[in-house]
Amino acid sequence: MKLNEIRDNEGATKNRMRVGRGIGSGKGKTAGRGVKGQKARTGVAIKGFEGGQMPLHRRLPKRGFNNLYSTDLNEVNVGRVQQAIDAGRLDGAATVTVGALVQAGIIARPRDGVKLLGVGELTAKVAFEVTRASKSAVEAVEKAGGSVVVAYGAGVSVRGKGGKDLGGKGEATA
Repeated sequence: MKLNEIRDNEGATKNRMRVGRGIGSGKGKTAGRGVKGQKARTGVAIKGFEGGQMPLHRRLPKRGFNNLYSTDLNEVNVGRVQQAIDAGRLDGAATVTVGALVQAGIIARPRDGVKLLGVGELTAKVAFEVTRASKSAVEAVEKAGGSVVVAYGAGVSVRGKGGKDLGGKGEATA
């Protein structure tokens, strides 16, 4: 076998149909588009059109609601943070932020921030900077001698579902 002898198998490739090339070609005159009408023209897409009848997508009732201002938060329990500190994946002396939690592998990605929840036991004195925190989580952290700073948009841009920036600069301590 030589390089100049290599070619596709018989019937593997077909030549392109050349439309509008005369009556003898079988695809002359209307070029396979039928005759007249909107669909015979170029650049027409009539998806969902039912000939004047109310289309299906308008006949069906609307369901649900997408809140523009909803936030998609990661939920992290204090017990999980303690496990990471014990395993040496998280530095208890430094402030625990969204970035630190991602690096420790506690959360996969930042999303719109982190909500700290109070399930589990926390023994280490840890300072947290999170987007939100439950009362039980704040109590558990303060009981262990740590602190919780609730900073809306702590290290993450808080964006609505429509991509609109919702601010997130205000800070409050809990």
